[in-house]
Amino acid sequence: MSPDASVIAQTIQLSVTPVFLLVATGSLLNVIAGRLARVVDRSRNLREKWAETEGEEHARIVAELRIADRRMGIINNSILSAVACGIVVCLLVALLFTQAFTGINLGVAASWAFAVAMLLLLVSLILFLVEVRLAVRAIHVPMELLELEEMDRLKRKAGR
Repeated sequence: MSPDASVIAQTIQLSVTPVFLLVATGSLLNVIAGRLARVVDRSRNLREKWAETEGEEHARIVAELRIADRRMGIINNSILSAVACGIVVCLLVALLFTQAFTGINLGVAASWAFAVAMLLLLVSLILFLVEVRLAVRAIHVPMELLELEEMDRLKRKAGR
């Protein structure tokens, strides 16, 4: 059974939404991969400093390395989930075209594929949020720098 042009056109229209989901997932992957690259660069920088430090500074570097390692794991899981989402979206589009060309009713399978893709995207976004929050909490500004800044401001104000 060969589908006519109207069936193919309708199938293409049905596949537009999953394709937009695929584009969004690709954009998310780009952002997440960029974050991974930044964490890897930072961890390499910290590893170089690790051997040169001792005491409190060394403990700070070790703590930051632990956080970087945890962030890399979370980012990797987020990437895995986003890639799996993209694969399922491609499967969904293939199911839609298979249904159009064969006439086999694959509506239930397509619905499940869409639901799984959305679930995987949700997991990826949640992991992305967890990683961002972990990164924000990991930023440490030494208190003495903040106090020096306050003292400098007070000195400038007193000198006027």
